[in-house]
Amino acid sequence: MKKYLLATLFVITSSIMMQAQRMLPKQKGLEINAGTLSRYNSDRNYYLSIGLTVNGRNGNYRLWALEYTHQYSKYKELRIPQETYSMEGGCSFYLLGDPAKNISLNTAITGIIGYETINRGNNILYDGAKILNEENFIYGAGGKLSLETYLSDHFVLLVQAKTKVFWGTSLEQLRASAGVGLRYNF
Repeated sequence: MKKYLLATLFVITSSIMMQAQRMLPKQKGLEINAGTLSRYNSDRNYYLSIGLTVNGRNGNYRLWALEYTHQYSKYKELRIPQETYSMEGGCSFYLLGDPAKNISLNTAITGIIGYETINRGNNILYDGAKILNEENFIYGAGGKLSLETYLSDHFVLLVQAKTKVFWGTSLEQLRASAGVGLRYNF
């Protein structure tokens, strides 16, 4: 009887002290992000992205993402749309967090390629003015600082600030943004 009592006591105490393992190596995650671009002269500037993460060791992970960015420029009373379609890939590095990895601060470095379009390909405006900026394939690098917290064993809430530097563009080379996201770890 003593053995059964000790075994039951062990199971109860170990189940109370057990926690889910987080950031397991080779664990994959799917994340969706949305945010706003920090551009002062226009409203309704946003980005949407979907990405895949693969965890490494010590809270680091690799990431790949597809992103759609939509912003406007003003010309008289007209709003000219600028859209960017991009792919990025890189690594995220663990900076700070608690030992159980319930909350962590990460930074990422990425490489980016994509395509940007201005006014959906229409170079001539209603008053005869011509848009001098051109549609281009673009490439560049990005950096991200993200605060990540586990909502459950599988769901992670992300709050992030990003900046990207583009070459091959006739628009702004440096583009900053802030947003939120949700990741599901398989």
